[in-house]
This record gives sequence, C-alpha cells and structure tokens, in this order.
Amino acid sequence: MNDYVISVFTAGGTIDKVYFDAKSDYAVGESKVDEILSEANVDITYDLHCLLRKDSLDLTDSDRRLILDKLSGCENRHIILTHGTDTMVETARTLKEIAGKVIVLTGSMAPARFRSSDAVFNVGFAFAAVQALPDGVYIAMNGRLFDPDKVVKDRSRNRFVAQD
Repeated sequence: MNDYVISVFTAGGTIDKVYFDAKSDYAVGESKVDEILSEANVDITYDLHCLLRKDSLDLTDSDRRLILDKLSGCENRHIILTHGTDTMVETARTLKEIAGKVIVLTGSMAPARFRSSDAVFNVGFAFAAVQALPDGVYIAMNGRLFDPDKVVKDRSRNRFVAQD
C-alpha cells in the first residue's frame, strides 16, 4: 500500500450532474474532481477512477458490490469516494467491512458545475480529512465528519445531521 497517494473513486450523484433544461432534465456527466483540485492548486498525489455515473437513487446492490470490490482492491490506504447524497449512508455502511484503509465519502447538494455549489468545499474537506483520520469509513459533508451508523440526510434542511 502506498501512504502517499490518495485514490479518488467517483460513483456519480449530484456532484457530477449536468442539467439540460428548465424542467431539470439531467444526466450524470464526467467528474469535476480533477478540475476542482487543479483550480485549488492541490499539491497531493492522487489518482482518479470513474466507477459509475449514476444518480445514487438508481444504485443497485450490484453497483454497491462493484464499489466495495474496487475500494477493497485498491492498493492505496487513503480513499475518497464521491457519491450521491441520497444513498451515501447506505454505501458507506457497506464499505465498513473494509479494514486497513481510510475511506471518506463526499458529494454535494448542488452540481459542481454550478457557481453556487458546496462541491468544491466538500471535496477539499474530504482531502484534508482522509489524511488526518484513523482507519475507518466516514462521511464528509457540510463541514462535518460523520460515522455512517450515526448520520441521516435531512432533506428538509438539505444537509447531513448526526443521529444518536
């Protein structure tokens, strides 16, 4: 395992959505993570792997198995997974069976292509978190770190909140 490379995997979700018209017709496009990191002048070695381009509501058990297999087989210890927020918690819980790695899931409530998006902040926050945390699986959203077993997405407030 290489402790000096962060592996970034993308699964789609709002962070990578492209909208086509006023009726909110969309598709999940190419990841903006590479562009975000380049514009932020990030000086960390990372590799980028596109696993899926799906809305998280469309993810299947087979998709989660693919994500689990790819992250389990990753040679690097530090991993970030960009993911849609609606089922991020479910995927994070699936990944908890992976030992010996720091895995941070993040996403956004608005597409990274939008000027007013939380994507840039969340990706940067995930990059900092993955370097500082002990082994385990975490969700990095809204400036907070969450245990996947103790968090829910609060749709009315459009944020993640801790749950006891």
